Amino acid sequence: MTRSETIIAVKDVPISSKWYQDLLDCKSNHGGDTFEILTDKDGTVILCLHKWGEHDHPTMTNPKVTVGNGLILYFKVSNFQEIWRNAVRLKLNIEQELHYNPNSGKQQFILRDLDGYYIIVSE
Repeated sequence: MTRSETIIAVKDVPISSKWYQDLLDCKSNHGGDTFEILTDKDGTVILCLHKWGEHDHPTMTNPKVTVGNGLILYFKVSNFQEIWRNAVRLKLNIEQELHYNPNSGKQQFILRDLDGYYIIVSE
């Protein structure tokens, strides 16, 4: 099996970790100020968070470059309505309300995280 474990650079790992945990109902599987692994209830990695400028990764050294250019974080979830309610309850930066996407044939909504990453959540 091959699967991707996406890592994004963020300003504040603990704060971003809480943001994603609150939205996606996931949990911390690492913790810390420079790196975090977020997993679902079964332990599958959903997303990793990495502090800008740590560990000399060449694509994570300069936060002044447009964050997220060419990147969409696309989360396909089984508890879609619950996550939508979380986004509304938490008053997150929602760019597109809940809507039907005729291309995918699925309900989705679009928001930005604390670092400006563009996120699509789909059923």
